[in-house]
Amino acid sequence: MPTADSSFDQLSIPPGVPALLRDLVHEHIGIFFEPDRFDALIDKLRDRVVARGMSSFLDYYYLLKYEDDAAEEWLHVMDAFSVQETYFWREAVQIRALVDHVVPAWFRAHPDRPLQIWSAACATGEEPYSLAIALQEAGWGSHPIRIEASDASTAALERARAAVYRERSFRTLPAELREKYFDATGEGSRLRIEGLLPVTFRRANLVVREDVVGLASAPVIFCRNVFIYFSVDSIRRAVAHFARAMPAGGHLFVGASETLLKLTTAFELAEINDAYVYVRNSQPA
Repeated sequence: MPTADSSFDQLSIPPGVPALLRDLVHEHIGIFFEPDRFDALIDKLRDRVVARGMSSFLDYYYLLKYEDDAAEEWLHVMDAFSVQETYFWREAVQIRALVDHVVPAWFRAHPDRPLQIWSAACATGEEPYSLAIALQEAGWGSHPIRIEASDASTAALERARAAVYRERSFRTLPAELREKYFDATGEGSRLRIEGLLPVTFRRANLVVREDVVGLASAPVIFCRNVFIYFSVDSIRRAVAHFARAMPAGGHLFVGASETLLKLTTAFELAEINDAYVYVRNSQPA
């Protein structure tokens, strides 16, 4: 009987198929692989090819592109490409800008309106839970604030809802906050969500307009450290979806190593308390 390793070794990769798969993945989920990273692309899909009982990546390409159950298989593909490397209090200067400037300004201007915050590409939940903790610490826990979080990976969302974390997630979280909001368990540290602003999770693909249009109407969007995996075209597609729904004056936070300059005219770069943020202008998307 062949072993799993031998099945891996026997998989056929016809010439040209990595490029076909790259373009298909790029179209569906925005992630782009240069030719020198085709091996990484193939490695991420290898388990799925074996799981589907196929011997060739060409067969898998046909499945994703043409078969009736392709939509279900794409959910597994998005799990395979999910990057779950994140942690609490990441780029904390942006969290401080939200808590100290954006939220107070919102409730001064709209004292009777709830504030919606969207954590896009939330992975395993450290970002939206960091926002909930920071808002609680700053005294905003009793205010009408809704935190919605999304990711394309159903596996990542399951972990986010469980709210149990290993040591790597706490590399920058102040020790006193870990002591205050987490309980040690045999599986890791579990967040005490009781008393925090609620965080709701849902699946959304950032390059699919129908997935994000409702979420993107939030006046505050955190979409950090996902565009580094996207092509320029994919970034433009996602940001255009945001801009169509986001109100003028809304704040879009991206990762410190990411930029939207020269990619959109719908947002203007601003600095708030040493943090850079893109502000939705009044131009049509």
